[in-house]
Amino acid sequence: MKNIRWQLIIILVTGFVIGILLISQQTGFNIVRTVSNRGGTYTEALVGNLQRLNPILDYYNSADRDVDSLLFSSLISYDENGQPQPELATNWGISYDGLSYNFDLNPKATWHDGTPVTSADIVFTIDLLRSAESVLPEDLKAFWNNVQVIPLGDQAIQLRLTEAFAPFMDYLSFGILPKHLLGDLSYQEILNSSFNLEPVGSGPYQFERLITENGTIKGVVLSANSTYYGGEPLLSQIVFMYYADASSAYAAYSEGTVQGISNVSSDILPEVLSNPNLSVYSAIKPQVSMVLLNLNNNKVKYLQDENVRKALLHSLDRRRMIDSALSGQGVISNVPLIPYNWAYYDGIQEFDYDTQKASQYFEQAGFTRNSNSENAVLEDEDGTALKIQLVYPDDATHAAVAQTIQTDWQKMGIQVELVAVSYDVLILDYLKPLTYQAALVDLNFERSPDPDPYPFWDQSQQSNGQNYSQWENTVISEYLEEARVSTDQEERAKLYRNFQVVFQDELPALPLYYPIYNYAVDDGVNGIRIGSFYDTPDRFHSILQWYTVAKTDNP
Repeated sequence: MKNIRWQLIIILVTGFVIGILLISQQTGFNIVRTVSNRGGTYTEALVGNLQRLNPILDYYNSADRDVDSLLFSSLISYDENGQPQPELATNWGISYDGLSYNFDLNPKATWHDGTPVTSADIVFTIDLLRSAESVLPEDLKAFWNNVQVIPLGDQAIQLRLTEAFAPFMDYLSFGILPKHLLGDLSYQEILNSSFNLEPVGSGPYQFERLITENGTIKGVVLSANSTYYGGEPLLSQIVFMYYADASSAYAAYSEGTVQGISNVSSDILPEVLSNPNLSVYSAIKPQVSMVLLNLNNNKVKYLQDENVRKALLHSLDRRRMIDSALSGQGVISNVPLIPYNWAYYDGIQEFDYDTQKASQYFEQAGFTRNSNSENAVLEDEDGTALKIQLVYPDDATHAAVAQTIQTDWQKMGIQVELVAVSYDVLILDYLKPLTYQAALVDLNFERSPDPDPYPFWDQSQQSNGQNYSQWENTVISEYLEEARVSTDQEERAKLYRNFQVVFQDELPALPLYYPIYNYAVDDGVNGIRIGSFYDTPDRFHSILQWYTVAKTDNP
């Protein structure tokens, strides 16, 4: 279910405001103080375009998912640590065998037209997800076709699996659709329904109107749902205006058209950071960039030696890599799990950039610099040079990363050949047939708060799975398999901690960095809180507490 795909973190604090208020009390100056205010409008520049405001149709469109997250409710949501939180479901229970999940629905939940949300709506939505005509990926459709959905009255539902699968809760954050409005339509009719441009959900905001210009949708207006079961939001209205790119979005902010920018890309980041009226919120993206090593490629047998692998990682100046290739917008990674997730082990040590350590590890593996050869290449006792072919996705960012890897390794006497290919070719011609030596890839955990390392690192996934490194560790595989079926999260956390410790000790792949997501909002809008997140709509985690600043003079 998971696809291969900072130095500067801005943390905003209220200490400055508190300090000013203390000064005002001591000096008698007339200082403007800010207080929360119910009402007001927040307008955001949303990079992308509107296609269909429908949660079963927004899988491939992040702009639609952003808006849908405010219009529609899901059974559960996730906090910044990847822990499930109540939404439509007020509470839930999991059977001891891990097969049955029972959910109680919030009796206060209603659709925006006043109709109660019931278990029939859950059944209806899941039936659409597993429809043969569904636009979802085939593996997701197949997954839902193996789930039995049993209503337990109007306000409860049971989801039953054919086998225990601990990451199942990951799949329950989809938006729920109203059966009473769409139940008589076929999938194709829903696909082309006017509902997609005039949606009715059960979320904290409801659809008000589209903003059009010459027949083109330029924006969408949402108004606060005063009967929202989670409490009425402070902001009365949210307006999304669509823009083709981040530069256009920032230009709209500069002109006073919008108050926020959904995605601050690296090309506008310096301008945004220098703007005194903009607050920048940052989070680690759910993605790990790393170098996979083929441990079963006879052309590079030396990669089977963990001393060589440790030397390769110690040879990389990942801080410089992040600065040069990502404009500083990344955090060094040491394991293939996301920081701040409940399963992440804080005790992991960082592999620092240390060429002296790297040389020591190379010597332990039998490689020394041949001062008589050109560039003093690393050779083993038979005079065989250490050579590596690194294949990488053919785009500007990955090219820059690959070049820094080549530079650092060549400094150590390693001969490095770079091969740029499309991502499809990388997967189909190099990873799946295991013809590669080293590959620069991204492990994407988007919309997957449960880490589940099994697909990438379990030995059973060497032949027909995604264990492209061909890492074979029986003990680790047992940990991963047990964690995948256990209903005890504390036990799962221990198993994943063990996985991370052994991963760092053996280094079957070389973790590089986590990229950073930046989001900017005018400082006239407060109450925003952002941490680790798993999809761009997660920036609205605290949307009920957002408010526009009301300024009042001190008496």
